[in-house]
Amino acid sequence: MASVFSAIIAGDIPGRFVWEDDDVVGFLTIAPVTQGHTLIVPRAEIDQWQDVDPTTFGSLTSVAQTVGKAVRSAFDAPRAGLLIAGLEVPHLHLHVFPAFDMADFDISGADTSPSPESLDEAQEKIAAALTALGHGQHVPRR
Repeated sequence: MASVFSAIIAGDIPGRFVWEDDDVVGFLTIAPVTQGHTLIVPRAEIDQWQDVDPTTFGSLTSVAQTVGKAVRSAFDAPRAGLLIAGLEVPHLHLHVFPAFDMADFDISGADTSPSPESLDEAQEKIAAALTALGHGQHVPRR
């Protein structure tokens, strides 16, 4: 059964994408722990991270590392957080977010009602940072 992430990837549900390649996408979560919280998702419908093939997992972590550099730069954050939680949607995804303190790693404290303006601003900042880092070819023009 297709997940909500599959519907976002297919364009059936709107998403604020910051990364696209043949195997991996990155889009903002609608429940960020900090502004710029991005989900790195394989296009393939894989539920458990332990079940993903090593090549795809390598692609996911490589994109997560690149987006992590971008969110640190875009939000002047001392760290970029990286989590695999996977309980909320049965489609493998890595959480990448600007981290300012340990509380930012608590997903249960996510903002469930971020403003559209805040999400749009985050998308623009991350896209600009990715472009400045030399990854503009992966920033979608939607």
